Amino acid sequence: MDWRAWHQRYDDPGSELARRLLTVQAQVRDALDRAPAGPIPVISLCAGQGRDLLGVLRDHPRAADVRARLVELDPELAATAREQAPENVEVVTGDASLTDQYDGFVPAELLLLTGIFGNITNTDIQRTIAGARMFCRTGATVIWTRHREEPDLVPSICDWFGRVGFEDVWVSDKEAGFGVGVHRFTGVPEPLVKGERLFSFVPGGV
Repeated sequence: MDWRAWHQRYDDPGSELARRLLTVQAQVRDALDRAPAGPIPVISLCAGQGRDLLGVLRDHPRAADVRARLVELDPELAATAREQAPENVEVVTGDASLTDQYDGFVPAELLLLTGIFGNITNTDIQRTIAGARMFCRTGATVIWTRHREEPDLVPSICDWFGRVGFEDVWVSDKEAGFGVGVHRFTGVPEPLVKGERLFSFVPGGV
């Protein structure tokens, strides 16, 4: 997959990817709106150019409260995010599937898992969802995406989140052509276990 070419589709306002981005950003805004007073730690896995978060921070009234770590493997995409990121957003060029990347930055108030679940196996999706308990503080928001092509896994993903202490907040309609889900963590954060790999991308997606 040429991820740099894939990201260019964001610049076409009529593309499904651009419409999904607007939906994700709206949910990010809502998550920041309801965050408790004080610092808002944010983690983004496979962050790409950071558009999900950076586009919101440009004008959000609580932007200064955010302390974010964006992890992206592709050095060019990470460099683009780093150029646009404010001082309170750290961009790491590295493998986002490794739990070590988040040491010292968990638990977070907002966890972004966008652009991942359509590129990994069902087993890895479930492993990543279970691992989110290490990344989230109680009450934290998780935003994730997944395509709605058959087999449509969105209902199963919602169920998997529910089994490990996350409650549904919002899921996009199937008619939108893409899946965006929002969950709130109602459990107790688990200690970060370093040295674990949560997922591996499948060539060509799933």
